[in-house]
Amino acid sequence: MPASRYTVSDVMSHTAVAIGREATYKEIVELMHQWNVSAVPVLEGEGRVVGVVSEADLLPKEEFRQADPLLPDQMEEAAKAGGVLAEELMSSPAVTVHPDATLAEAARIMARKHVKRLPVVNEIGMLEGVVSRSDLLKVFLRPDEEIEEEIRGAVLAELAPAVHLEASVQDGVVTLRGSLGDRALVPLMARAIRAVEGVVDVRIDLEGQAPAAA
Repeated sequence: MPASRYTVSDVMSHTAVAIGREATYKEIVELMHQWNVSAVPVLEGEGRVVGVVSEADLLPKEEFRQADPLLPDQMEEAAKAGGVLAEELMSSPAVTVHPDATLAEAARIMARKHVKRLPVVNEIGMLEGVVSRSDLLKVFLRPDEEIEEEIRGAVLAELAPAVHLEASVQDGVVTLRGSLGDRALVPLMARAIRAVEGVVDVRIDLEGQAPAAA
């Protein structure tokens, strides 16, 4: 089965908004507002990512403006409330991803770390771009015709070359029709089709079998 053709480098924003350690709180807020981003990487030297300042890092200043006595688990956030510079506000080390990572890998990192954007760095930690949740969804903009062509050429031709099966795609939903002697191949084909970038769902409509979602 073919591996996904898409990696982070295919969908990321190559022009990234970034700041230095000495950027002030107000400068960071203004930059986020100007560029409509929820987080910015913090760089040092010639572009090495050392941290990230997100909206979550900035909010404690408002949250603890008139705070009552703090609980122990609030101390770290309260400390950020007194931060003025990026190096005092940032979360470090930064949660990053490499440009050759798959979209699924990037999505798992975002979900596990509860972040909306990831700095994309090379092997020595230098910033190459930023990938966001919306960037990962770009594959679902692929034309149905393009998805259909890939399924025919890379999935059906490999898994069932001697069997007449037809795949059609509408709004990203793939319908597989035809006859198949070995029904054990059905879940295998369904998984392979789902692995094609841009596929929303898979429907199986084989002869002698009622249409069903795979």
